[in-house]
Parts: sequence; C-alpha cells; structure tokens
Amino acid sequence: MSTTGSFEQHYQAATEAVCVFDRSERGKLALTGRGAKEFLHGQLTQDILALTPGHGAYAAFLTPKGKMLGDVRVLDTGEEILLDTERACLQALFNMIRQYRLGYDVELHKRTLECGLLSLVGPLADELIAGAGANLGTGEHDHVQIVLGGVGVRAIRTDLGVDLLFDEDQGEAVRAHVLAGGAAQVGEQVYETLRIERGRPRYGVDLDDSVIPQEAGLNARAVSFTKGCYVGQETVARLFYRGHPNRELRGLSADGPLTPGTELSLDGRAVGTVSSAAISPRLGPIGLALVRREAPPGTTVAAGPERSAAVAELPFV
Repeated sequence: MSTTGSFEQHYQAATEAVCVFDRSERGKLALTGRGAKEFLHGQLTQDILALTPGHGAYAAFLTPKGKMLGDVRVLDTGEEILLDTERACLQALFNMIRQYRLGYDVELHKRTLECGLLSLVGPLADELIAGAGANLGTGEHDHVQIVLGGVGVRAIRTDLGVDLLFDEDQGEAVRAHVLAGGAAQVGEQVYETLRIERGRPRYGVDLDDSVIPQEAGLNARAVSFTKGCYVGQETVARLFYRGHPNRELRGLSADGPLTPGTELSLDGRAVGTVSSAAISPRLGPIGLALVRREAPPGTTVAAGPERSAAVAELPFV
C-alpha cells in the first residue's frame, strides 16, 4: 500500500482522525473442532475456556521454564478459533499446535496468505465503519462480522482503533472503501511510533525466548492466575507471588535519537539494551528496553557514548 504525505501529517491523522496501516504479514491460523478451546486452554497463559463468541483475548505461549515462545491474539467466532501472531513466532505457534494437539478433536488451518489484515488507527476509526451497522463491543479484542464495501469483514477492537480481517482476494475492495471513507494511508514508522508511545512490546523486536511475561509487563494483559494449568505456569506463578523480576520493560525518554541495539549503562554497568526507538512528534525521542531493576523509573542512564535517557514508566500516553 503506497503512502503520500509527511510523517507529521500521517501522525496527526492517526492521533486526531483515522489512518489505515496494512498488517497482512502477520501470521494467521484457525482451529476447528470440539476440543479447540480446551486444547488452547492448556497451552496458553489466558483463560481460553471462558471465551464466548464475539470476544477474544491476548495470550502468551511459553517454554516449560516460563520463557516466551511468542504471543497471540485469540478470537472466538462461534464456528472456529482464530489466531493471529507476529510473523516472527508463527512457526513456533504452528509447531506447538502440531506437537500437542494429539488426543484432542482439533483441526489446524493455515490462514496467513489467505487473509488480509488492515488496522484502522485513530479516534474516528469507529465512525468509518459505522455505516456497516457494526455492533462492535468496547472491550479490546471484541469482534463482529460486518459487510464493508460489499465484502464480509471481521472488525476487531484494538487499543488503537479497529482491525479489519478479510479474505485476501477481497483486499482491494476493503482498502478502497476505507480510503474513500477518509482514512489516510500510513507506513510502519507511524504505527511503530504509536506502539512505542503505548508501551506495547513486540515479539521479535522487544521480546524473545529469554523473556518471562512479567518482565515484559504482560501479566495484566496476557496471564490468568485463576485458570487451570498450562505450560510454563509454575515459573510464572512463582515469580508473581514470591519474587520480583531482575529486569522490566521500561520507556526511555532521550536527549537525542535512539538506535535499537544500543547498550544502556548506569555508573559504567550495563543495565539493558534499546529494543525499539522512535521520534514522537509529541514526546520527542523515545524508546523501549528491558531495564535491570538497578535503574528504576526516574533514573538517567547512558545510551551509548553520546546519549542519555531517562527511564520511564509505561505507557508514555
């Protein structure tokens, strides 16, 4: 999807009106069968059995030692369970399902190339789809099937607006409809800036298989502490109830542009590494990093030889 206009114009559209960003590269799978929810319930950190049609959840899937193999959005349509995830962890999700589904009435369906995904971002996102008669709930991951531009589309509530999931061969019709409705086309730079402002870590960028959900600040969003057992639960529960992580996902507010991969240090000791960075029109140079507890929010750290950054609580906005 091509874009026109400056970064500042696109950012303004995303924060004051509505823009559209193509996220069709995300990995997508579907599960069918009577055992689909029961199976996922034992593999994911969220209470999947509690889902009802039209609702969804954000969850992680872990190693037996509680380290993250990936994160995933789970949607219950009533007919199937839809999963979408970062492309970086799609293979791990696929492997987990294939390896552990034995004994369950579960069928796995690939949807990555078959389905397109557009994100509508901004305060006017709901207004753009209002004509489709959407009765979309207000909870994150609520979803409903609508008709948009003559095409069947699943509208999904997000923290930034509304995602649209559709058959890829109908993608041009959906794109044309939202653009005609006033959405501005934006590129990844705008979307990433908004993501960093919101303090939302991205697997494969800020997170990998060395990270426990609590370190990434994901317990509230992605982990149920009242459900039954799941892979990696013992480590996650022990850290939550009895300990404190040695590092946590933090924001960085810097005196100049940050570069991912730059080491953060305090009094000459390494305390983290910049994982995401952006220059926000409203906040200036910002970033995300897993920072050791020796550098709590309010601490100023060195970001390489030329920059300093204040460690901040998340989200920025």
